[in-house]
Amino acid sequence: MRILILLVFGLLIAACQPAPQTADNELITRTSPHSVAQTMDRLEAAVIAKGARVFARINHTAGAQSIGEVLPAEEVLIFGNPKLGTPLMQIDPRMGLDLPIKILVWDDHGQTKITFLNPAKLGAWYGIEATNPVLIKMRGILETVAKEASAQG
Repeated sequence: MRILILLVFGLLIAACQPAPQTADNELITRTSPHSVAQTMDRLEAAVIAKGARVFARINHTAGAQSIGEVLPAEEVLIFGNPKLGTPLMQIDPRMGLDLPIKILVWDDHGQTKITFLNPAKLGAWYGIEATNPVLIKMRGILETVAKEASAQG
């Protein structure tokens, strides 16, 4: 009987544990009808139109090719705006590890996808509430540029 009680108690404790966090909980992915290169061009133009500065465009596929390896089309756009990033780094300077923002555009078996980190999760890593107006604005900008990059036409 004692073993049965301990077993039930152990199962109850295990059931109360939070679910492990995965990338699916932290990453936001949208699809694009355009190629990776076209989507990146459109994304870069949308970012610049919003007044942000593009710091780098990294072509992972070209990197893989440079060492004789094959990688489906995959590029990262790194961009930022000091008006958004500075207030976050004033709260916690370590935010500088994750700023400027990055967006990945990649080929997932013939479907172009746009992926970025949810700013609320980014803030959570540094103890910044998801309701922080800067994080909310950042999410809106990321959604907008992703939508513009993947729009038809």
